[in-house]
Parts: sequence; structure tokens; C-alpha cells
Amino acid sequence: MPAFSFYAVCPFGLETLLADEILALGADPDLVRPGRGGVQFAGDTGLAMAACLHSRLASRILMRVAHAEYWDSRDVYDIARSTKWERWFGPDVTLRIDTSATRCPLESIDFAALRIKDAICDRFRELAGRRPSVDRRTPDVRIVAHFTYDRVSLFLDLAGEALFKRGWRLTHGEAPLKENLAAGLLLLSEWRPEMPLVDPFCGSGTIAIEAARIAINYAPGLDRSFAFENLEGFDRSLWTEMLEDARAAVNPHAEVLIRASDISSIVVEKALENADRAGLGKLLDDGRLSFTQGDAREVVPPELPEGFEPGLVIANPPYGEQSNPKSASIQSMMGHVAANLKQHYAGWRAWMLSSDRTLPSQMRLKPSRKVVLFNGPLECRFFRFDMVAGSNRREKKTQTNDAE
Repeated sequence: MPAFSFYAVCPFGLETLLADEILALGADPDLVRPGRGGVQFAGDTGLAMAACLHSRLASRILMRVAHAEYWDSRDVYDIARSTKWERWFGPDVTLRIDTSATRCPLESIDFAALRIKDAICDRFRELAGRRPSVDRRTPDVRIVAHFTYDRVSLFLDLAGEALFKRGWRLTHGEAPLKENLAAGLLLLSEWRPEMPLVDPFCGSGTIAIEAARIAINYAPGLDRSFAFENLEGFDRSLWTEMLEDARAAVNPHAEVLIRASDISSIVVEKALENADRAGLGKLLDDGRLSFTQGDAREVVPPELPEGFEPGLVIANPPYGEQSNPKSASIQSMMGHVAANLKQHYAGWRAWMLSSDRTLPSQMRLKPSRKVVLFNGPLECRFFRFDMVAGSNRREKKTQTNDAE
């Protein structure tokens, strides 16, 4: 089988974990290279299909079809014109061209995208007498062009809709956490299904739903379609077999204990609807997964069944920004949340994602670890607090030790 070059895009900070995912799918370790915001790897199209189906961390899987030096937009046109697009699709599909750049000297990236489109259309007009059309909203084929200072790479986007769109979300709360970042939080925290999990700021339920689907081995791409299904050169029978294997691997009886809550009963109802659409109805019915209305300042741990030890609190609390009039109330609230954690969660580990670097001082807790992540455009810290009864309080002046 020929080896193709792929690039898996992911949120900043999750590259090493994504590389581990791709290695677990059978990639050659010598051909997997984490970078900034993604992982380069190589293999056959079966590996790329498996990554689309099974990766919990990737945002997109891109397959490189051209890579060459350029000087100006005429060179870009020539590179796109000489690429054998007919190997992957015909003239009757709809296209969309997206671009990204690092130190690109061209005056207009948009004009370069237009020249790529022209080149593809001209090639098909010459080969078949007709050309693809453009559809910005729901294209059959998505092409990504990435420009550096002197090179352009052309990719086919194998995902289509971003991979964090698992197919279950119809509604969400304010500033929802993307599913792949939620999965990253779970992996960074080293959560395992045998650990009880509490999210007292559950919002639309993303962290709890991702955890539950990990616990029952529910492949993240099982409920959606992918752009590669519109392309030639992908083994349809192999894809059918992959889907059948993924469905057979789901274990709805897995032991897990997940408690999620939010102060808004309306938001909790939406989270319940999301969980049901995510295929977690059985876990909701028998109480292994629950969503309830509750104040994060008062949420206590669940009663632990035999075999369960103190677990993890993982949450994405509201962010307090200095320009936001709600900031002071959020800071005060987080102090009360910390007091509740110290009183009721001895032996647990609490992880909090926040763009507010002063969160530890607000909570009067010293983080034992912090990881830089990006929630969309927001630079955040994922703070770990080890909850030991009676030993976490400290004076505010010692917070200077946390300065970065």
C-alpha cells in the first residue's frame, strides 16, 4: 500500500496526546511528528479513516496532495493545475477552498485561494469538458491550502465538519467547551472510568458526556459522516468493516460513576437531551451518569460504591475578566467553591480550566500542576489542586510563588 502524508489538527497543548492516539491506531512511530497545533503522520488511507473515526482529540485530518515552492500567485495556479485531483474526485462535486498561512509574502491569501479554484476548474474543463462548482456552506470536497514563506501545501480535508462535532449536539450553553478539548482535559487529568467524576459547572454536559463515551468505548465518529466518503480512493468495504467493529466494541454495561450539575435547571435539561442523543440513555436510566440542578458551592461527592476510591473534579467554571462586571462575583464564588472542596472532597483531585491566571489566589489553593491550553482563542490554564483536608489554606501573600 502506498503511504500518504497526513496532518491532524488539534487544540494547542494536546499535540503529544494526539500523537499517542495516532500511534495506538497503528501508525509507524518513525513517521509520527507532533508540532504546534497538530501532528504530522504517514500511512495508508485506512489509517486516515481510523483517525477520523476514533480520534477524540483531532479537529481535522488533512491529506497532503501537493507540496512545492512558489514565488507568486502564478506559481500557486500552476501547482494546483498540475495536481491530479481526478484521482480523488470528479467534475460534478462542489468545492470549498480554505487557506492558512505562516509568514506568507503574498499580498492576498484570498486571491491565492481564487487562483487555486480556477486551476482546479481549468484542469477538469480540459479533462472532462465540465468543471466543479463552489459551495461555501455544504461542499462535497474541502481543500485546504497552507502557505509558508516559500512553499505551499495543498490538502484534502478528510473530516468535512470539524471532528469535535460528534453528531449529538443541537443546543449548548454559553461559550461551550469543544468536545475534543473536553476529551483532552480528561486525558491530561489521567481520569479512568473506575474513578468517580464530578463536574459542578457542567453547562451543556460536554465533559461528562465525553467521559461516559470513553467509559463505554463509544467511538467519537460513530454517529456522523465524513468528507472522505465523497472521495475516490478510499476502501468502502474496509470503512464498513471499521464501523461494524466500532459498534461491536461499545460496552453499555461498563462500570462508571459520573455526576454533573449546573445552577441552571434549563441548562441541565439541555445537557440531559445531549446525553440521550449521544447514546447514553442506559447510563442515565441506571444512574451511572446523572445531570442535576445544583450550586457548585454546595455540591458534595457521590456516595461511593464498593471498589470506587476518591476521584476527580473536572470543571470549566465561568471566567472572570477584568472588563466584565461579573468578574468580582465570579471571583467570590470561586472562593466559596474552594471552601466546599476543602470541606467535602478530601483525597480527591480537582482540575479547573480557566483563562484567569489568578484563579488559584481566588480559591486560596496552590496548584500542584498547570497546563497551558487554548479554549478557542482564549489562552487558558488547566490547574490541578490536590485536596487534602485542612491543609490547603494559605495566605494570599504566598501566591507570588505561582507567578510565571
